[in-house]
Amino acid sequence: MRTFRRLLGLLDRYRAAVVASVLLACAALAAGVAIPYAIGRAVDDIRAGGARLEFYGAAIAALAIVRWLVSVARRLVAGRVSLGVERDLRNLMYAHLHRLDSAFFDRSEIGQLVSRTTADLQSIRFFLGYGLVFAIQSLVTLVVALAVMVWSSPLLTVVALWPAPLLIAAATRFGRRNRPASQLVQQRLAELTAEAEQSLAGIQVVKAHAAEAWRQHRFAGSARRLYAQALVSTRLRAFYGPLIAFLPQLGLATLLVVGAQAVRSGSVTLGEFVAFYGYVVVLSGPMRTLGMALGMAQRAVAAGNRVFEVLDRRPAIVERRPARPLPRGHGQLELRDVWFGYDPTRPILRGLSLTVEPGSVLGIEGPTGCGKSTLAALVARLYDVDRGAVLLDGVDVRELRLAELRRAVCLASADAPLLPLTLRANVAYGDPAASDSEIVAALTAAGAEELLEELPEGLDTLLGERGQRLSGGQRQRVALARALLLRPRVLILDDPVASVDARTERLIAERIAPIVRRQTTLIVAHRPALLELADRVVALDGGKVRDCRAEPERRSSAGACGAHGRSTVDA
Repeated sequence: MRTFRRLLGLLDRYRAAVVASVLLACAALAAGVAIPYAIGRAVDDIRAGGARLEFYGAAIAALAIVRWLVSVARRLVAGRVSLGVERDLRNLMYAHLHRLDSAFFDRSEIGQLVSRTTADLQSIRFFLGYGLVFAIQSLVTLVVALAVMVWSSPLLTVVALWPAPLLIAAATRFGRRNRPASQLVQQRLAELTAEAEQSLAGIQVVKAHAAEAWRQHRFAGSARRLYAQALVSTRLRAFYGPLIAFLPQLGLATLLVVGAQAVRSGSVTLGEFVAFYGYVVVLSGPMRTLGMALGMAQRAVAAGNRVFEVLDRRPAIVERRPARPLPRGHGQLELRDVWFGYDPTRPILRGLSLTVEPGSVLGIEGPTGCGKSTLAALVARLYDVDRGAVLLDGVDVRELRLAELRRAVCLASADAPLLPLTLRANVAYGDPAASDSEIVAALTAAGAEELLEELPEGLDTLLGERGQRLSGGQRQRVALARALLLRPRVLILDDPVASVDARTERLIAERIAPIVRRQTTLIVAHRPALLELADRVVALDGGKVRDCRAEPERRSSAGACGAHGRSTVDA
């Protein structure tokens, strides 16, 4: 019920449209209930000679037209509501996903998230836009028709509605069994979507390792599980749907027998009996609709649980209130007794302390898994430290406005993905207002100027999903150009040209040398060419600084490790 109430809360901004839809539904209901009454009066008029038969015929036609027109209007209004709710919820979901921290995506499957923003939202839309209004209309129809029936003949009402307790019991049992079944269908659909996303996103790896058969086997398994679970839900609907539709027919059959006796005894006229029979027929439609609406509600609640599970996830990286603006400065960095682990019980950085003076270039090296990339991510505040602090120009990064921090600290990593946009849009992603000359200059500095000649449409060439039209080295150089274009206060190069050959790496190092010295720069690398740009190089091991050296050609200007910024504080 909590999830159901939250779903209804999504209609708050559409109250006027929902009220209009309900009023139109009531108008359609009034016309629908009046038709059997007019038919009954016409039957009695025929038995009396048919003097007003044309009038009743015109009235029935007019009521049918009114019912048709208001039904069309109601569906249009309900459609706008449902599409509006879906749009709002999808935008809310998308914005919330962008606010969530990197740790959330480390543990989540993209296909699952895609399913929640597509299939699950559609289930919610169908219920709020159509199922809910159908349910309200059906309930109002039942109440009005029942009141008219009781007013016409209490005896015949009891006779016609004796299967009602059975109907309620069947609907209740269907709801209890179908709710978990519907939720599992949504989960199996999400698993199938995730499987397809994994295969298509990594299609080159699949083909390179001849893994098509294995991936097909996994996909077939997911499809089989979805089929089996959907079959469970289908069986429930196949049994209970016809049962809910059948039970009212028992009342109709009983009504025919008892009603015929009442007509013969003269307690009701034939026209009154026909009208009463029409009311019962009118009731059977809402009963079936309630069954469908109940099924839609169960699927919507199941989908709502999955959507709200994401929306209720609080981001670990949030701005403090009030957040501080970016301080004046030139990019001094300090890591003060930093402890951090992706699993807090297994820290990667263990009390690391390090200071980088403004405008200096610090190289970071060490064995795989020692925390080099983790250190870079902490400076950009993609994660928050478990203990200690990361300071930018004397202010803890956790106190700064996130947007300003992210503009001031730019991270270019070895696996920075490209987007299915043009070369121009990829390079200028962080600065859409950049001119073509600035973009070309950034590509040239990153050693990627040959792309302008090799790609058929130059800067306007679409790079494809994840930049698949480019080689690994070309993708890395485009990502590097994207970072160089921003001219941030702190530039972090996390092994940005790991996929290029040594000659190209040295060429890139020569070209970016004057650029990296314009701001504070951290260079994480395994090969020497980029590290030679550093004023100092620290070696990480065991989550701490274990060694530090100043590059000989800059020792006189940068000072020794211990003198120029406390690079060996914890060593």
